Amino acid sequence: MLVSIIVIVVLLAVVFARDINRSAHQSSSPRRSENKSFAALAKVLITQENQFDERLNYLLTNGTGLSRVDFGARLTQFDGELLGWLDQAHDLSSPVLAHHVNVTLATITTQRVDDFQTLLTHVAIALALPWTASTPLEVGLSTTDAQASLVSTNTTWNVARWSLVKEPGRVTLPATSDVVGVLDLGSVLDALEHSSTLAITRSISISAVLVSPASLPAPTGELLFPPAREIRLGVTVTNLDYVLQPITMTYSFRQTNGARAVQTQTMVATLRPLGSYAFVPKLLVTTAGERATLDIRVTGTPNDASLSIARHYLVIVSPSGNS
Repeated sequence: MLVSIIVIVVLLAVVFARDINRSAHQSSSPRRSENKSFAALAKVLITQENQFDERLNYLLTNGTGLSRVDFGARLTQFDGELLGWLDQAHDLSSPVLAHHVNVTLATITTQRVDDFQTLLTHVAIALALPWTASTPLEVGLSTTDAQASLVSTNTTWNVARWSLVKEPGRVTLPATSDVVGVLDLGSVLDALEHSSTLAITRSISISAVLVSPASLPAPTGELLFPPAREIRLGVTVTNLDYVLQPITMTYSFRQTNGARAVQTQTMVATLRPLGSYAFVPKLLVTTAGERATLDIRVTGTPNDASLSIARHYLVIVSPSGNS
């Protein structure tokens, strides 16, 4: 009888253990699936971050031979990639996994976006490249702070990435890199700033001067009009370099066969890189039979006040048929 009881107890213990094991297995299945799915998505994100790190390092250390347009376009491309990281980090932050590893990755990625954004902005400013950051910058973050943060977040993640090794699914997450974080950025920026192809060569031109009514056929430098009480003037200025260029346009219209006061106006604008801007000043008051000089001058301010171009015209308004 005792033997029978012992056998029954043993059988019950085996069955109970089997049920407990089955229950534990079933309860770990969703966690295993979550961990493996997170690992796959994390690998995609971290691979993007590491490739970005390597590519940015290559651009900064080998970009001295590029033109300003090409270098600026590549910086803009890098900037655009950062927004995608933020979306991925947000998607990975829930549900919360063991040791909050996914929250850690999301937090680190968000910080690295700000770090890389800071570095891109400082490089653009150093080279006077047109730039508008696609994400808000952390106030007061310097390049030194940004690089230190890249190293710090790299260290933090390379500890956290082992969080799921003993969890269901037993996954090992990939490591991040900090190539740009340990880059001698001061020397790199110095080389870029002294590159002949990246240097600013400010240049502007008066690409068109339009008048209404249209000028009659006349020698170069002379504007001949039919009798008119007013003339509309349009001046188009073109920026010939890849840099934002503030300019000032001033004209003076001085009558030479009469005593009318000089008509003058000053207008300002900022030309976009390799772009143009059309000034439309107030109307010029004229009288039939008058002769005048029209002087148009465009200067670059405040970056280069010595940048100056001008056009000079002799203006002749035909006499009225009644005179």
